[in-house]
Amino acid sequence: MVESLVVAMIAFALGGVLKGAIGAGTPVVVIPLLSIYFGVPYAVSVFVLPALLSNIWQVWQYRAALPERGFLIQLAVGAGIGALIGSVLLANLPSDILSITVGLLALVYIGFRLAKPDWGLDFAVARRIVLPVGVLAGILQGSAGISAPVSMTFLHALRLERRQFIAIISVLFSAMAIVQLPTLFSLGVLDGQRFLISIAACVPLFLGMPVGGWLVRYVPPQLFDRLIMVLLFVIAAGLIYKAL
Repeated sequence: MVESLVVAMIAFALGGVLKGAIGAGTPVVVIPLLSIYFGVPYAVSVFVLPALLSNIWQVWQYRAALPERGFLIQLAVGAGIGALIGSVLLANLPSDILSITVGLLALVYIGFRLAKPDWGLDFAVARRIVLPVGVLAGILQGSAGISAPVSMTFLHALRLERRQFIAIISVLFSAMAIVQLPTLFSLGVLDGQRFLISIAACVPLFLGMPVGGWLVRYVPPQLFDRLIMVLLFVIAAGLIYKAL
């Protein structure tokens, strides 16, 4: 219990710094790091409550930057459906497969960011594909805890202003977490001990967010982004190596 708590606190503090700096990316750090020590089901279940609370807070904080309602509703509904499917997969797939999936998703995300840094997407096209994108992001988040290869890539490609990006991605993660929380309880993946750790993890996450907001004013965003990707690569490689 003590070891679980310490590792979770460190992971969520780092995730909070990242979220405070760029408005997203917490699961990209937290899920692989916790998965190395305790497995993907533990990581995903402990992450749900902090994700829900922090993203609801950011939705409220950036509510003035939210775009048209139709786009948001489709994104949220798709994400919720996908999160339900993904949670069922999480409860039934072997842990090694889940660990490899998390590691590979992280590497795919890094590879795409490096290969296509300037990739863009027209908003008219985004409106037509937003529902299936939400479903796919939800499945990845529910089953492996990382939807960044779909969710962050999709939203980054829209070339959104920072406040609007944070508002939209917070709606996405809130919708997924709202579905995940009761579903993981009902499936037995989230138990009493994990829920207590999840509650405690909210503290370092919320403490880390203003630190990230402060750091981003002094560290060039490109450098901060590259440092995070290096860290993610090391974690993802370790996760895959352990599973194999």
